[in-house]
Amino acid sequence: MRFLDLAATSAAVGATSGRRAKVELLADALRRLDAPEVAAGSGWLAGELRQRQTGVGGASLRDLPPPAAEPTLSVSAVDAAIDEITAVHGAGSQARRRALVHALYAAATADEQRLLTGLFLGELRHGAQAGLLADAIARAAGVSVAVVRRALLLAGDLRVVAVAALGGGAAALAEFGLQIGRPLAPMLAQSASTVDEALAATGVPAVVDVKLDGIRIQVHRSGSDIAVFSRSLDEITARVPEVVAAVRSLPAREIVLDGEAIGLDAAGRPVPFQQTSSAAARRAGPVGAPVAPAVRAAGGTVLTPYFFDLLHLDGADLIDLPGRERWAALHGTAHASLLVGRMEVDGPERAGAAFAAALDAGQEGVVVKAPEAPYDAGRRGAAWVKVKPRHTLDLVVLAVEWGSGRRTGWLSNLHLGARDPSTGGFVMLGKTFKGLTDELLRWQTERFLGLAVERGDWVVRVRPEQVVEIAFDGVQSSSRYPGGVALRFARVVRYRDDKPAAEADTIDAVRAIHVGRPSG
Repeated sequence: MRFLDLAATSAAVGATSGRRAKVELLADALRRLDAPEVAAGSGWLAGELRQRQTGVGGASLRDLPPPAAEPTLSVSAVDAAIDEITAVHGAGSQARRRALVHALYAAATADEQRLLTGLFLGELRHGAQAGLLADAIARAAGVSVAVVRRALLLAGDLRVVAVAALGGGAAALAEFGLQIGRPLAPMLAQSASTVDEALAATGVPAVVDVKLDGIRIQVHRSGSDIAVFSRSLDEITARVPEVVAAVRSLPAREIVLDGEAIGLDAAGRPVPFQQTSSAAARRAGPVGAPVAPAVRAAGGTVLTPYFFDLLHLDGADLIDLPGRERWAALHGTAHASLLVGRMEVDGPERAGAAFAAALDAGQEGVVVKAPEAPYDAGRRGAAWVKVKPRHTLDLVVLAVEWGSGRRTGWLSNLHLGARDPSTGGFVMLGKTFKGLTDELLRWQTERFLGLAVERGDWVVRVRPEQVVEIAFDGVQSSSRYPGGVALRFARVVRYRDDKPAAEADTIDAVRAIHVGRPSG
């Protein structure tokens, strides 16, 4: 298949509003892929590269060659080129990778370049989420949508399911099952602003779990073999020896657990998320090796696992059972010290008390769960609803980056600053392009070009006058920014034209949130 045809499908899907029409476009493209192209092509239609880490970022995509006049690229050729780019390592890798990227772009037409940029930057926003792709795969393969979705939940990889469906139909999809050692997409939670709102979605009675500010883990054990996977289904076994040791102590021979791993301080309270994630990213010794006392004494963060669900136990899959039965089996298998705090509630009063207790203990919030629901792997349904206190700050825009992909031509990524009362200036806290609608993109492009003091090819620096309300999940230490802190998961709520920059929130307020003493 020509890469240009896939780019045309992506553009058409982005320009189409109806779900059925989108599915038809995607299904037609899937049918036209040659068998060896399905894995890459189906992923691209979902906005994902088959190669997880390419090493290509914004800096690699500057000063690109002009587009080719005529299309010559195939899906297979582009996939092979990205493989070659991903494989570059070692001395001189930056220059070599840049040369390969430029060669690929030089062979691509303007439409193909736009698709490549969206894929490399993870910013392809054409409205083809996994749910739509599942429907399109079913349509293209002539099989039931339910069968495709079931296979997707168990495989955890849309590309694998697409290959099976288009190559072997319903029979191939039926072969998917929960396999020890192969992670499945984790069940996700919707968000609510209050426990009352969460209970309205789950119904009562409900179960309220403490929401830990750790890293999601899925642990598979078969005999002496133990594998730990992250939320993105990457294997991290060698990085979390404490988790391996805890699961090795369980009496089960075959087990699949869902939970979180978190760092705790000497008082048993959670350390900042950044310390937990850094500990999970470190290189560890052999799998199963104990944590050396010297490491603990040197201040290394030890990750403690806490589990909240049980998906398989000694030959029996549990994902289709009601939560109440899965959790009873979990309680009978793992010691209470390895279980997430949980309370059954019959209404808002007890749920609110559980929420307050979780926050008092330094945790992130709670997850309200419907006890009769099965484990709906890979989906964000109403059976689990998370409630976290939302932080917001009024910050000042210091600069804006030009967008790429479908945001090309618009000012997109905002540089955010807090007011510094001691200097009268502003301290940068990070960047975000989250929460921006097309309407806001158009408005802010005009607004910030009018405030520009320096126009670069990549960044436009502006007078610090525009205040924007930013929601975020927390504050973490950061050596990248002069204030020493950065916002976690920042997103735009609204622009504050009613507020001057002199009344924006201060860097002191941000630091107070960081140490757990929000001001105001």
